[in-house]
Amino acid sequence: MRLILIRHGDPNYEKDCLTEKGKREAALLAERTKGWQVDDVFVSPHGRARETAAPSLQNWKKNETILDWAREFVVDGHIVWDYLPAEWTQDDANFCENQWIARPRTAFAQEEYKKVCRKADELLLSYGYERQGRLYRVNAHSDKTAVIFCHFGVSMILLSHLLNLPAQALLHGLFTAPTAITVLNTEERGEGVAYFRAERIGDTAHLYRGGEPISPSGYFTEVMQEIQK
Repeated sequence: MRLILIRHGDPNYEKDCLTEKGKREAALLAERTKGWQVDDVFVSPHGRARETAAPSLQNWKKNETILDWAREFVVDGHIVWDYLPAEWTQDDANFCENQWIARPRTAFAQEEYKKVCRKADELLLSYGYERQGRLYRVNAHSDKTAVIFCHFGVSMILLSHLLNLPAQALLHGLFTAPTAITVLNTEERGEGVAYFRAERIGDTAHLYRGGEPISPSGYFTEVMQEIQK
């Protein structure tokens, strides 16, 4: 199967909607993806994600299914990865698959992390892929494509879970710009066994083609510079 994660467009976080720039980004995204063969579309309940999805849904002639657990990974108002590199890099647990979430700095989010992972596995099971250890048992092969319109933080949590990588390193080490596309496919090399493999992470070619600068929303400091080729 193919799983596609799409981050919402440039946001107005205060009003939980898209800025005018975000609306342009969503339109460019919809234009790029209008020819995609999509089976199911899932959307975070946040307004900024639903607004981003709307023009693509119209092109695909699909209805959205709201996934409450795909909301941004902010727990009790705290951004789980909001602490300085000089601090988080000193803790070896942050570079270990599942130990990072149990550390004192992030333990408050442990139950939410487990919930997201569990709900993601329940969704994948509905397509025939059952989590067993660090891989997936293929109960029934699927050629379907599922799209989830969501957020940076929860996308990194999902990548962490699907690829068995430490989330804290991903949250700090990767940046996916608004409307960035991340594509994962199941690679089924052994009979009845699958592992997810990323085809692309944070693809924003539609913005480049449309002459729309990449938004720095999601960076703690505004260091993004447009690269022209």
